[in-house]
Amino acid sequence: MRRESRDRPPAVEAPPSDCGPEAAKARRDALSPTERERVERTVSDLLGLLGRAHTMAVLKEFAFAGEPLRFSELEERLGTPPNTLSERLKELTEAGLLTRRAYDEVPPRVEYETTPKARALFPAFGHFYRWAEDHDLDSGVER
Repeated sequence: MRRESRDRPPAVEAPPSDCGPEAAKARRDALSPTERERVERTVSDLLGLLGRAHTMAVLKEFAFAGEPLRFSELEERLGTPPNTLSERLKELTEAGLLTRRAYDEVPPRVEYETTPKARALFPAFGHFYRWAEDHDLDSGVER
């Protein structure tokens, strides 16, 4: 049974209706060949980044946190090995999805915050959660 919409996490929303397969095909078909190539390359690069181990988990934490997060908070929440987490944070920062702010303190403190570019991806998490309310991967049964 579906939860009431008031029970949904406030940090994310379902994608707008212009994100369905037909709308996506129409958008793609309307692009010039040069622009289509650029967009497809960007999508491919994004999927490559998101497909790396722990990247989606890191972004999910930011989507639901709604505030800057420290390395130690992410490490504790995710249980990700420090070297892997450090690499993912570096990649997300280089991609312009996160900003890194180091404070001149002892012990050192570093916070990461999402950029508008990253926040534009967050509605996808709302879509994933809605999908998960209705489907189970292991049972093949729809709810």
